[in-house]
Amino acid sequence: MESLTDDNSSDDLPLYMQPADVKIVSANELLTRCRLYLSESDCQTILKAYRYADEHHLGQFRKSGEPYITHPLAVASILASWHMDCVTIQAGLMHDVLEDTGVSKIEMAERFGIEVANVVDGVSKLDKLKFKSTQVAAAESFRKLLLAMAKDVRVILVKLADRVHNMRTLGIMRYEKRCRISRETLDIYVPIAHRLGMNHVFRELQELAFLNMHPIRYRVLHDAVVRTREKRKDILERILHETRRMLPKAGIKARVIGRDKTMYGIYNTMRDKHIRFREALDVYGFRVIVRTPEECYLTLGALHAMYKPVPKRFKDFIAVPKTNGYQSLHTTVIGPNGTPIEYQIRTEEMNRIAEYGILTHWLFNDDGASATEIQQRTTAWLQSLLEIQQHSADSSEFIENIKIDLFPDRIYVFTPKSKIISLPKRSTPIDFAYQIHTDVGNHALSCRVNGEPSSLTQELNNGDMVEIRTSPDATPNPEWVRYVGSGKARAEIRQFLRTMKFDDSVKLGHKLLKRAGEEVNLDIDTVPEAVWKAVLRDSGVDSKESFFADLGLGKYLAGAIVNRFTALTAPITGLAGRTESPMMKAVKVTGNEGVAVSLATCCHPIPGDDIWGFMRPGKGLSIHCTSCEHTVKGRSADPGRWMAAEWLPQPLSARYPVPVEVTADEEQEKAVIAASVAAIAEEQSAIVGFSVDSENSNTTRLHMVVQVRDKTHLSHVMRHLARIPGVQQVWRRTSEQDDIPKAAPEEPRMKKLNSEDLYAESPAGGGA
Repeated sequence: MESLTDDNSSDDLPLYMQPADVKIVSANELLTRCRLYLSESDCQTILKAYRYADEHHLGQFRKSGEPYITHPLAVASILASWHMDCVTIQAGLMHDVLEDTGVSKIEMAERFGIEVANVVDGVSKLDKLKFKSTQVAAAESFRKLLLAMAKDVRVILVKLADRVHNMRTLGIMRYEKRCRISRETLDIYVPIAHRLGMNHVFRELQELAFLNMHPIRYRVLHDAVVRTREKRKDILERILHETRRMLPKAGIKARVIGRDKTMYGIYNTMRDKHIRFREALDVYGFRVIVRTPEECYLTLGALHAMYKPVPKRFKDFIAVPKTNGYQSLHTTVIGPNGTPIEYQIRTEEMNRIAEYGILTHWLFNDDGASATEIQQRTTAWLQSLLEIQQHSADSSEFIENIKIDLFPDRIYVFTPKSKIISLPKRSTPIDFAYQIHTDVGNHALSCRVNGEPSSLTQELNNGDMVEIRTSPDATPNPEWVRYVGSGKARAEIRQFLRTMKFDDSVKLGHKLLKRAGEEVNLDIDTVPEAVWKAVLRDSGVDSKESFFADLGLGKYLAGAIVNRFTALTAPITGLAGRTESPMMKAVKVTGNEGVAVSLATCCHPIPGDDIWGFMRPGKGLSIHCTSCEHTVKGRSADPGRWMAAEWLPQPLSARYPVPVEVTADEEQEKAVIAASVAAIAEEQSAIVGFSVDSENSNTTRLHMVVQVRDKTHLSHVMRHLARIPGVQQVWRRTSEQDDIPKAAPEEPRMKKLNSEDLYAESPAGGGA
């Protein structure tokens, strides 16, 4: 334990996460690193694997022009830095041999053993020629990776090391490919690293993805952090020294260090909390590392005695660890000059697990209780992957279900017997029921939350106590899929609906349609036969029973079908000429309904717009703006397919893409682009599509796709853009006849800008 009187504040106040140095690793350097913890016989086996990989990659080169073997060497070196075993390092050296050369798995198993061959095979992608598209191939390859990982966690460790090195050397790729790979990293590999507790990998992958996707935003934030840190260095050192002087007086020996921030973390804080750059850096972070769990709580009391704590800003992850095994006390206090300070208090063992997670077993030869527990948690999670796989119809559905569970935001709720259940955020009692047991979910009838009757689809909060009431006659409702927050629940519901007997599906479909009809005073048994024939023809089925079965399996919305009945019945019952009936029921739209309801890409509806739903045979509803040309023409030509819709209240995190056009003086193009980026960021929005055209010799047109919460938010963004000097006109594009901007900005245009241009108006401008 270091002395508390040592004056090493510059080392203990890290500024930000430094990018890793990228250099070519030689075979000798790899062996030198391996000899630090492996036997000589293991090192000789690794040398054989290197020679084998080098032989089969001979003549292959990376995009940068380096021999391809430099990549497997780098991956193996990363694995060696994690103190992985001989088998894993051999697999790292040969992880591309099966995929990129003519070597078979059998041949590799004969040379290096079946254990090595299985790990390499788990990392290798499947042959793309077997699949209809690259999307299907990617989904199948990822499913193969996860299932191999469920059998041997070393598979994903090799893949993470591979992804780390690829991200470190991604700069040679064209911009569009960098964006695609970075997005995949953020969506898949970052959450996996977090789920395994590998914080150092989690942070580095986030940072590299942000740097490759938004190099200008990264540079602007970096420069702003450096400037701001110089101004705040004195107060940081004062807090550090005051904390170090106070703890020994309370009889506590501890290490106190500052917490570095990542550019991606700052960017996300600004975007998610809708705050400016200076507000994102207002909270100073420190970590206090003590000897025992008991001292963690003593330290908490000492800190609260020194500085005033902020109410509702305390979290105890020691008593209730996170899903990945993370343990720590978090508290926020008000320090000198009213400065908010966030302390994380933990033991050395907790700190190791917080940083390295599953790797603590290899890095520190740690077989203690905490390390064993995190291995057990990981094993349980990997087994849950196998369960989800068994209940998923295809690779795309499997990936969809897995991605829900991968994201790190969790809530913790309690059973009536005080057992803690961890669920993804936005989970409902349905998720809780399936987490307890599949049969509990399949037969859930009602629930009580905190002792009060509640809806099964109500969103749960941290600390809720949930009680599920079941019935042998109760079955999953197809609409539950729209409300669940966990991949396990979604997979189980779909599996139950798929395996229902045909007669059960028919009964359920009839029940759903009858209930939807009763809500608008329509008896479906009185619907004219001519109307039924039209609906069956649209649905592509030849009988009511088949239609009810599809409805019971969730292929259609019962409310939409009832509206279709109402519209088609109008001409028969003398209501012709009316585009809507008093019996019609508006569809409730949240903006992220899945297959049954989707937002049209021709007019990009957002909350605040008047909207209508268009009934697409077998595909559910497509939501359009009332003013959309498709809505105007469609309601006139075939009013029976259109139904009223309205928005439900939106969560604060909701964002919707909207095309916005800006015309500006060509001479001021560069300044207008920079100011537009800053203005959009200042309004807590973000650009997800961007391109530039020259309309004539004097005018430049900017095509942008911005993300907004609703119509009011959009108006604020547009007003801010309109105030920029040189801007002639700003408008929202609602016609699909104009070109839709690309999903990522064109790199040549963006390269013309520099950090000073983006930083001209506000630090928040470049960073959001």
